[in-house]
Amino acid sequence: MKTHLYLRASTKDQDANRAKIALEAFAMEHGLTIIAVYAENISGTMLDRPELMRLLNVAERGDVLLCESVDRLSRLSQADWKTLKASIEAKGLKLVIADLPTSHMLVEDKGITGQIMEVINGMLIDLMSTMARLDQEKRVERINQGLAKKRAVDPDWKPSGKGKDAVLWAKVRALLIKHPTMSADQVAKLADCGVATVYRIKRQSESSL
Repeated sequence: MKTHLYLRASTKDQDANRAKIALEAFAMEHGLTIIAVYAENISGTMLDRPELMRLLNVAERGDVLLCESVDRLSRLSQADWKTLKASIEAKGLKLVIADLPTSHMLVEDKGITGQIMEVINGMLIDLMSTMARLDQEKRVERINQGLAKKRAVDPDWKPSGKGKDAVLWAKVRALLIKHPTMSADQVAKLADCGVATVYRIKRQSESSL
């Protein structure tokens, strides 16, 4: 069964490929054939993710979309999760989550048992997606509370923030100009940054023309 691995981390400081070895072992154990790996450093709260969209674009009906856990696929709002889930279902993909045993049934033909497990699995994934989103909202709430406390102590305090890496952005822009036909993946590797960063810089450059 053809399988697409989807790997995600929130920031460039994290390794989106961290779970790759474990998922490759999972695929081998379940007789799945990996035909592509899609890894990106981008927030799970965003629906429009370049690598995820590329996966959905090239995958074919009956293929497996394999993730380490539900939160690697989604920390989306309920509306955005419904949109993503509808896209996966419209493509006819089997969503298999390595740490969710009920989803493993989707790689086997179990007749009526498989159909029942598919319904149960869908409900569990919906629940876990909601939990992942609530966990993200709690994190944001704690951060905001921390910022509020700092401002209460020192009204003039301002977070330093990372800001744009001007050198990196200049490097990516130069590569895009010099190699207009080069893929975003190739540019990201040459610039040593995430592919999502390349897409952001490319969009901003195009909008300023």
